[in-house]
Amino acid sequence: MSGYAYETAGSIRTPSVRQLSVFLDDRVGALLRLFQSFEDTSIKILALSVVHAIDCAIVRLIVDDGDSAVRILKERKFPISETEMIVVEMPHGHGLRSICSALLTAEINIEYVYPLLVRPTGRAALAIHTDDLETAAEVLKNRNCTLLSEDDLGPGPPR
Repeated sequence: MSGYAYETAGSIRTPSVRQLSVFLDDRVGALLRLFQSFEDTSIKILALSVVHAIDCAIVRLIVDDGDSAVRILKERKFPISETEMIVVEMPHGHGLRSICSALLTAEINIEYVYPLLVRPTGRAALAIHTDDLETAAEVLKNRNCTLLSEDDLGPGPPR
């Protein structure tokens, strides 16, 4: 009997990162109050996007410890939701063009994108939300793009 572990198709997981969307009232100081929630913790905000709507703001966050962040935000009564994203390191050269081209070729729509504030591997990276996460990840991997997972972004020494 062989000593190799076998993976079935169902056990192969798309590298993804959890995004926390926090819904804030349109009030002065609301964003600061959100950031203050993490002041006495070791949680780091790795990526941030703020979108203003009619009477609120949607703050999208990627943090290095999603479970702890969710717990803290719920304790402080922030309305939140969680979404899976792909995070891709920017390829050398025409990175944005090559990512967009790869996804267009597969007819995948980019719904929104924003950069990471922290570069865990020293290279620029983008958080991307698409209409088909698994296919997008497969297409980008086939184009030799490096996808990061929550483990790559999590707490601990730099990787």
